[in-house]
Amino acid sequence: MPAPLSYSAFAGNRLIAFGRLADVLTASKAYLDTSDDPQLLIFEDSSGQQLDFDFSGSLEEVLRRALPPPERTGPGRPKLGVVSREISLLPRHWEWLEAEPLGLSASLRRLVDEARKKNPGERRARKGREALNRFMTAMAGNFPNYEEATRALFAPDPARFEELIAEWPEDIRAHLLRVQEESLAPATDDDD
Repeated sequence: MPAPLSYSAFAGNRLIAFGRLADVLTASKAYLDTSDDPQLLIFEDSSGQQLDFDFSGSLEEVLRRALPPPERTGPGRPKLGVVSREISLLPRHWEWLEAEPLGLSASLRRLVDEARKKNPGERRARKGREALNRFMTAMAGNFPNYEEATRALFAPDPARFEELIAEWPEDIRAHLLRVQEESLAPATDDDD
């Protein structure tokens, strides 16, 4: 089972909360209900995507709108998670797939699974750098050394990156270093 996603909420340069979505939403709702300046940005940490939530109403209403409903348990066939989408291939690719004994879909799934197994550490690090870049663009795009820090991030030159962000606000710097460390941690079988 994959590790649960983590989220971070920032009010300006200050970290309000990070962790599970329900915990971040609870802290964010409390902050917004008591703050004179209700500016808040919430990020999904592993992707760096900024998320919007409707904080109107009670905390229970906020959580009900934001959190997925609990999975149904009991007898029955489990969901397979199969999603149908369209792909475009050249004729030679279709010919090759059609000649495969397992069929089109099974052959494509096998190819994707084989590709996912190659260099998982580098893929994870690249995804982490991309997530950090999204976060940095939203939160630190006007900070000194932003462009140089971005170059060091993608170089990758972690020592130079840390040096360039040393003067940034503490919560933003700590968040960047935490997410960077998590993206460089050894991958587990559950990852991605």
